[in-house]
Amino acid sequence: MSPFRKLVPYADQAKARGKKVYHLNIGQPDIPTPPEAISALKNTDLKILAYSPAIGNLSYREKLVNYYQKFDMAVSPEEIIITTGASEAIQLLFYACMDRGDEIIIPEPFYANYNGFAQIADLEIRPVSSYIEDGFKLPPLAEFERQITSKTKGIFITNPSNPTGSFFSKASLEKLGELVKRHDLYLFVDEVYREFCYDDNEFYSCLRLAGLEEHVIIVDSVSKRYSACGARIGAIVTKNQAVIDSLTRYAKLRLSPPGLGQMLAEAMVELPESYLAEVKQEYDNRRVVIYERLKAMPDVVNYLPGGAFYCFAAFPVDNASKFCQWLLEEFEHEGATVMLSPGEGFYASPGRGHNEVRIAYVLNCDDLNRAMDCLEIALTVYPGKTQKLDASMKVSLS
Repeated sequence: MSPFRKLVPYADQAKARGKKVYHLNIGQPDIPTPPEAISALKNTDLKILAYSPAIGNLSYREKLVNYYQKFDMAVSPEEIIITTGASEAIQLLFYACMDRGDEIIIPEPFYANYNGFAQIADLEIRPVSSYIEDGFKLPPLAEFERQITSKTKGIFITNPSNPTGSFFSKASLEKLGELVKRHDLYLFVDEVYREFCYDDNEFYSCLRLAGLEEHVIIVDSVSKRYSACGARIGAIVTKNQAVIDSLTRYAKLRLSPPGLGQMLAEAMVELPESYLAEVKQEYDNRRVVIYERLKAMPDVVNYLPGGAFYCFAAFPVDNASKFCQWLLEEFEHEGATVMLSPGEGFYASPGRGHNEVRIAYVLNCDDLNRAMDCLEIALTVYPGKTQKLDASMKVSLS
């Protein structure tokens, strides 16, 4: 069950009792969808909302080509397929590139829905562990290589990462690319959060990796960078023509991606760069609030995320799932509480993440501080509070 949605019934019950719930459980930003784009959609002279081409409107794909050029990603419209969000992109990739029983290697913790999509496609995920103590750095190549078998078809990473906010450098990506090429694997890369890299971290798309044109497949979406989660517009970008051909056949089966969503996306992609610069600064401010507040809480393990708008934290609690449910059922501070995502749902390895949570810092700084007030007090009164974590675990990486 989804770790960011499984507690929704308890949140709904808390609200019905009059409790304010600060939602830090899901990546739904509170930043307004660009009003210019909504106005453009309202002012269209559309007479019939017809099917679009199965691979998406050419006009939108052409505009994406210009957008990707800003990141030195040289592609053509024919190398882009528009999907119903990044979710459908991942599902189509699994169908097009893998057979039933194949394996895919993913660093954990990973976006929980990857597991669901793999199950639907009858694939096996082989996890490679990363750890909160070092801010969930990309695991050593030897750890990836240890998981490769005759059934392995690819490696899947997210950069910057959902759920950890980790940022992977050009150097680390180049090394991973060498491994992929050596073993003739696909490298699937979710780059949805490319705009949100902090502390002078410079985003480097895996599409730029030399000699990996046939290996790299990029997943993209407008949901987070434009706060347009409901538009359901994603994309697949690859130079592998065989993959494009296979994806096109699957795309035709579902007829077309959302028409109104593509119109909205076309308007958003033409926004001035100042829009995303302002959004990035706002998320950076929120990142610092979360980092500083968690760092000040006794016995909490945290780190400074390098990208996206998520982080993990380890709490001195017996079980994070129980703690998150208790927050909604039994705790309140000044009529409010906070909703978090239990960490274990983002792992494939049993026992991992039992005292960790994912925090999505998608609320304004005032609300974030109020949510952290709730969390700080809750950790002092929670009945399942444990002994102090080992001193070596108390790290706050910057």
